[in-house]
Amino acid sequence: MPILLFRLFPLLALLALLAACDDTTDRLSALNGPTMGTTWSVKFTGTPTGGVPALRQSIEAALEQVNADMSTYREDAIISRFNRAEAGRAVTLSDDFAKVLQEALSISRDTDGAYDVTIGPLVNLWGFGPDPERFEPPPEADVEAARARVGWQQLKLNGDQLVQPGGVYLDLSSIAKGFAVDKVAGVMEQAGIGNYLVEIGGELRAAGQKPHGQPWRVAVERPIVGVREMDKVIALRDLSIATSGDYRNFFEVDGKVYSHTIDPRTGYPVGHRLGSVTVLHSSCMVADGLATALTVLGPEKGLAFAEARELPVLFIVRGDNGPEEIMTDAFRNILEGEAGGN
Repeated sequence: MPILLFRLFPLLALLALLAACDDTTDRLSALNGPTMGTTWSVKFTGTPTGGVPALRQSIEAALEQVNADMSTYREDAIISRFNRAEAGRAVTLSDDFAKVLQEALSISRDTDGAYDVTIGPLVNLWGFGPDPERFEPPPEADVEAARARVGWQQLKLNGDQLVQPGGVYLDLSSIAKGFAVDKVAGVMEQAGIGNYLVEIGGELRAAGQKPHGQPWRVAVERPIVGVREMDKVIALRDLSIATSGDYRNFFEVDGKVYSHTIDPRTGYPVGHRLGSVTVLHSSCMVADGLATALTVLGPEKGLAFAEARELPVLFIVRGDNGPEEIMTDAFRNILEGEAGGN
């Protein structure tokens, strides 16, 4: 028996040494890939349950499910089946789809239709959806015809059943990407990862911290066409961030810029001086939808909306002398808390 114990001690010492050398909590790992016409990436510390290959597989499965539910670019997606459905037909939604639609309808209601998930006909008409791109404004008669099909009030969601009123075309592109970020964050947590940064097409969600106790830091771009320039760097502490802007996706005719952000109340792209809106929220889905809604509302009404609800929002407006920042008190408080923490 003493011999067995003597032989056990070196083994225990070796295991202790290996544990001391396990630097997974201080080492940054990364995964990435294509999705939703853009890319996804995750950065994390620690070792996922089941290993890294299993984590990648789970992430890709989650993203595939979001696409299968809500991508208007896929004819077999649930959203496409609804958009093609005859008037009066009920379409069964997935739990995820129903959750996203409920939030989208809530934002539509709160903004009096400045945000509208039935905006699809207008998005397609202006060339920013699955239909071919266009490089000139559509005829006014076509805009009015498309606008006549828009109206979130027509939708009646009963549990997982959504009835097609007739001619309604859903477009969840302004909120589905944020939901996908939240979905991937859930995958990370299920894998036992508490420190991560998830990013899909510029929308992000962070939890925990980077190696050596450092916060996750993300940059907000200046809304300048053709230029990649940082406006501000923000430390994300268990928060999501989403930005909506008109400086990446647009077309120009005779010096006039037509943004991809359409005002569903008018049928035309927004025409104010607001270059971008950045929203911080615990949910990336909510941040994503609000960023679009506030972009439509514009700098004055958008700021009033955000202040009334104590939302942390950064507006960047095109001024005569370049981009100008307007931030809500809640956003300023987060920045000041960050500075105090450093």
